[in-house]
Amino acid sequence: MKYQIVIAGIGGQGAVFLVKVLSIASAIKGQKCLGTENHGMSQRGGSVSCYVKVGNFYAPAIDEGQADLLIALEGNEGLRNIQYLKKGHGTIVVNADAKFPKVDFETVKIDAFTKAKNKEFSIEALNVYMLGITLAKDKNFPFSQSEIEQAITQMNAKAAPKNISVLHLAIADAKEI
Repeated sequence: MKYQIVIAGIGGQGAVFLVKVLSIASAIKGQKCLGTENHGMSQRGGSVSCYVKVGNFYAPAIDEGQADLLIALEGNEGLRNIQYLKKGHGTIVVNADAKFPKVDFETVKIDAFTKAKNKEFSIEALNVYMLGITLAKDKNFPFSQSEIEQAITQMNAKAAPKNISVLHLAIADAKEI
């Protein structure tokens, strides 16, 4: 298996948390994983992009046109990193409203910010919510729900029940997209 993921967001949105969860899920699955924790201004609220490579890779960076998946925790950051997706094969899962433009990639769009504002889940769990949407909607996503739940639990057992609840909410919401 070879699968490359770019996670794009703004500092403080939890992109690094997702890298760690996916790295743990890779270990649970018995797959090699390389990940970068961040590129950008993560501590100052600026742009952040992280890479996760699952499979037999030797360098963590993802070149333009090579990513299978882009998880965008914010719409503008999705557009800023879209060049990393494989032409004709890449998928973007993006937290964006109806103003997000049509792009030449399979796109799964949900306005997670509005859902958080409406108190459907805590804004601190936006990253896990987007991971749940990804899990439900990306047919090529290399991890099962069980592997993701185990990884979330290993990351932080105390916070796991809340995070897994948000993951389940996202999976249910994804059926409506």
